[in-house]
Amino acid sequence: MSKHAPPEAGTRRQRCATCLRAQSACICRWITPVVARAALLVLQHPLEVANAKNSARLLHLSVTGSVLAVGEAFDQAELEALLHADGRVPVLLYPETPDDANLPAAPPFAPSDADRMRLVVLDATWRKSRKMLYLNQALQRLPRLSLVDVAPSNYRIRKAHAPHQLSSLEAAALALAQLEGDDGPVQPLLDAFAGFVEQQAAYVPDPHHGARSA
Repeated sequence: MSKHAPPEAGTRRQRCATCLRAQSACICRWITPVVARAALLVLQHPLEVANAKNSARLLHLSVTGSVLAVGEAFDQAELEALLHADGRVPVLLYPETPDDANLPAAPPFAPSDADRMRLVVLDATWRKSRKMLYLNQALQRLPRLSLVDVAPSNYRIRKAHAPHQLSSLEAAALALAQLEGDDGPVQPLLDAFAGFVEQQAAYVPDPHHGARSA
């Protein structure tokens, strides 16, 4: 809130200081503390910050020690510091695509001890995530991790172009399990995500009865 332009009484809803949403739409009850061996860095596109259907903040608040940074074109030195903090080895959760011909070849992903790794997740639409990749050379130099054996997404509150396109939370949970060889962190996060989806679905207008109240 800007100190130069205080809101008039009653013109703005109270916001939760933790999840940053309106109190009436607070998602803090779905925060599920999870300790992962691999570190987690979420790079969030600015357009996702205020999106009520976005799952990245719930992911960040749930995974202990995770970092969430907002931006599109990051300062190179700051991004390098985030990627390599504590001497960890960063790996980008991003599939190989035909469009990669326009980018420098990414180094091969070499599985390692999860305690030494950092999972980097781009929280954006597909088009915006491609732009983030193109604008940040440090991301282009990272080895990539692709998910295997992906079930259809439960992200029914947001349109996807294909069943395998997951929310940031779903993708990160599965990637952490893949890196660690352990499904331990996955189910609590996915259970929290299911509750979050149900809550958000309740705010979607009903075409027969009008919008439900928040």
